[in-house]
Amino acid sequence: MGNKHSSPVLPNQSRDQRIGVNTNYDHSAPVSHISLRYHKSQAPLLKSTSSHDTLLCEKPPALPHNYHPNVTHLPLTLTTYTPLTPSISRQDAEARAYSAFLKSFPEYQSTWILDTLRRTDFARLDRTGETYVDYMGGAQHPESLVRVHSAFLTESVMGNTHSVSNSSKLSSRYADEARDAVLSFFRAPPGYTVVFTANATAALKLVGEAYPFKFNNGYILGADSHNSVHGIREYASRRGAEVHYIPSTSTGGFVLSTAKDILSQHRPQNTSSLFALTGLSNITNAKNPLSIIGFASSLGYHTLLDAAALAPSSVISLSETPVDAMVVSFYKMFGYPTGVGALIVKESFLEILERPWFAGGTVDVVQVPGSIFTRASVLHEQFEDGTINFMTLPAVTDGLRFLSAYLPFLPLRLSCLTHYLVVSLSCLRHDSTGTPVVNILSKLPSRRLESAGEQSDSGSTISLIFLSASQLPLFYYRHLNETLDCSLQERLIPNSFIEHVAVSRNISLRTGCMCNPGGAASLLGIQDQMERLYPGVTLKDFERVVGRELGVVRISLGLASNFQDVWNVVMFASSLADSRTRQALWDTWTNVPIGQAV
Repeated sequence: MGNKHSSPVLPNQSRDQRIGVNTNYDHSAPVSHISLRYHKSQAPLLKSTSSHDTLLCEKPPALPHNYHPNVTHLPLTLTTYTPLTPSISRQDAEARAYSAFLKSFPEYQSTWILDTLRRTDFARLDRTGETYVDYMGGAQHPESLVRVHSAFLTESVMGNTHSVSNSSKLSSRYADEARDAVLSFFRAPPGYTVVFTANATAALKLVGEAYPFKFNNGYILGADSHNSVHGIREYASRRGAEVHYIPSTSTGGFVLSTAKDILSQHRPQNTSSLFALTGLSNITNAKNPLSIIGFASSLGYHTLLDAAALAPSSVISLSETPVDAMVVSFYKMFGYPTGVGALIVKESFLEILERPWFAGGTVDVVQVPGSIFTRASVLHEQFEDGTINFMTLPAVTDGLRFLSAYLPFLPLRLSCLTHYLVVSLSCLRHDSTGTPVVNILSKLPSRRLESAGEQSDSGSTISLIFLSASQLPLFYYRHLNETLDCSLQERLIPNSFIEHVAVSRNISLRTGCMCNPGGAASLLGIQDQMERLYPGVTLKDFERVVGRELGVVRISLGLASNFQDVWNVVMFASSLADSRTRQALWDTWTNVPIGQAV
């Protein structure tokens, strides 16, 4: 009838010993001390002798006559440990750009261990010629993680955790190990537990449906949030609670003083209210200060952190930021497995939640017929509906160990690549008019990182729009967006065209609003049109009002990103600066014999 089971330690060899990892998640530990079986100790990092030259905004080099974005132009030595000055032909535009990049960003040398990782765990990116720049959508899986997990499944007999058989005990043991690994990775103090869910969205829904919203309390959130955070407002409003938004700036996020004013204005009075914070926007690249969690808590709010976009490249310590609940999706952190997320939550917060139903696995006794039931005695089991994804939880443990080894180097690497990409794209000009090719809308980092272990004040996402050299054909836009400068509005190139060209060049990027309508509206300056929406409105209706396709082009970097990826993106954008190339691509996309000038 219930969910009683035990999780004794089995006498067989521990998984830690089998895969050879250190379970102490000290993010400053050398990589050789935290490694999977397939990752041996790496060579010591090289010392730079390059000067801190400033990256100049020069005209991008002309495309080589034999250039193709899907062909690797550099010798393989560039993706391994090599001297900072590659011994390659000075006639190679990419090689010259790489040498200039290293001179401008000598700190990049400290992250070359990630080039070895790219060469081993992510070699398929180079084999297939795919330039993957959609890490905000999902990380690429390391091949060694899949091999380790496949070998584990081959050797193990796993069973449903809701039993006491040997196979069930084994599954329960590794589920408990995964819980401990999650708590350790996020440096959670005693009093926290982990509820496994399908993803971060499911974890947010779990909080929203069970939080005790009522007539005299409220829900406070930022406009620049994911739809899964916005969706909680439906639970709040249906129970009579008030919903209040913290407005977004033009580049996303919020002004800290404004957020504090709104929280203070609606502070709970003899009741509880919920404040949801987006750690990192998935479209505006704005990283909100986690310090506001402590401020909200001091006013009596319960706090909820959406860390789905933040966790893959930032160190999060729940000891330093004791939020009541935090949600993550593991595929965004290390690519595999998909279909598993987590609610990392204070047990005291779980105890106040009021679940609207019960399910298999969450109860101990159920009266049938009748209305009596008793929930499971273990707190996290009361929130894990049905059977957890026990077959993949061992991969979560290994994935966290994998990521912890490289996380100290990642912010510095992404800082170098993001700065280079921003400068390079901003310098592009159309050959016929000298006007910019792109307009970067998202928040840019305010400072450049200098050493491994530092944390950035923004993410590594660039949201932008592409601009034509002249006015677009009249059939494309029927109504002008009054919030944008008309000359700019008339030069916006359709995102669907950009995506079409990117696909043809084997570049995986993303276009649209990224399930973040508030952030997108802020970047595009369409908040007024957003306010005029009506019940039943469709996306096509909205686009008719705005006068164009909605959304941006998003380029996001991650664990496996290297210089060649950003170079390919720059060359892709450069090709649209060339009038002949752009016209030919437009004609192919519109499928007309005589194209309209773009």
